[in-house]
Amino acid sequence: MKDFHLLIAEWYRQNKRELPWRSTKNAYFIWLSEIILQQTRIEQGKSYYEKFVRNYPNIQALANADEIDILNDWQGLGYYSRARNLHFSAKQVVNEFDGVFPSTYDDIIKLKGVGKYTAAAIASFAFNEQRAVVDGNVFRFLSRLFDVHTPIDSTQGQKEFQALADELILNSDPATHNQGIMEIGSLICSPQPKCSKCPMMEHCTAFIRGTIVALPVKSKKTKVRKRYFHFLVYSENNHLILEKRSTKDIWQNLYQFPLVELENDKADLPEVFKSQTFESETFKHILSHQHIFAVFHHFDSIPDDLNRDWIEVKGNEIQDYPLPRLIDRYLENTSTQW
Repeated sequence: MKDFHLLIAEWYRQNKRELPWRSTKNAYFIWLSEIILQQTRIEQGKSYYEKFVRNYPNIQALANADEIDILNDWQGLGYYSRARNLHFSAKQVVNEFDGVFPSTYDDIIKLKGVGKYTAAAIASFAFNEQRAVVDGNVFRFLSRLFDVHTPIDSTQGQKEFQALADELILNSDPATHNQGIMEIGSLICSPQPKCSKCPMMEHCTAFIRGTIVALPVKSKKTKVRKRYFHFLVYSENNHLILEKRSTKDIWQNLYQFPLVELENDKADLPEVFKSQTFESETFKHILSHQHIFAVFHHFDSIPDDLNRDWIEVKGNEIQDYPLPRLIDRYLENTSTQW
């Protein structure tokens, strides 16, 4: 397409948001930003990026940190596997790359939690490698620009859009090209597009054909799993009981109140609820693929025989432990004083 690269680059230079990770070529910092921004809005992710750069100024500092500190610093972002992958990959860089962040796409993609998009982003932004990025914003922009109706969540769609992005990338400045397309997709070619402000409007096939609102196409609907959590909030003399989630599930290695999960909202409560007097508070917590219906049951004493996986902590020290956002919400809303 004539002048495609010039139009994208010029628009980007004039309209880009000033973000801290865009002012550096430090691959470690760029990697941090990319992992933090997975499933996270820029407005929220920015403060976490700044915290991680401050607390872990280099890959060695992150590798040497305790996991509980990393999870604590991550608290509130969700998708905690990203934090665990950060820690694992930092150690991987120290052990396999002599502490130097890998400088090629082929090596970057070997890091845990790094996929094709993230590897291409780091390789192009930090090392100017000619690798086209394809994220949600790029899918949307390209599907409209060329009026492509292949579902973006299909294997064929993944291949087709990647091939299209590879054809378009500018050899001499892949970083600006990638940043520009993603920024247009985020700010202009958004789910509610601002076509009149788009530098590609006159060249946009979907705009010309009037198919903008139908794109991009998705073939699959996300299946949502409903889960029913009953938390046992044992408290006595300013002490509480917590347990660590050790199974490969949501919130792995985070701390919570002892949990009983039931199959549905009609299931009978186990004997522990029938043998004690308690009060309850109910919350609904929505994750991308799960809806959690949580009930917090308050008990005014701590059992004599604790489960071996439970720990007793002081009430005013509970925030020293990495907690799921659901538990945070409960603590913010409860009137109970520990």
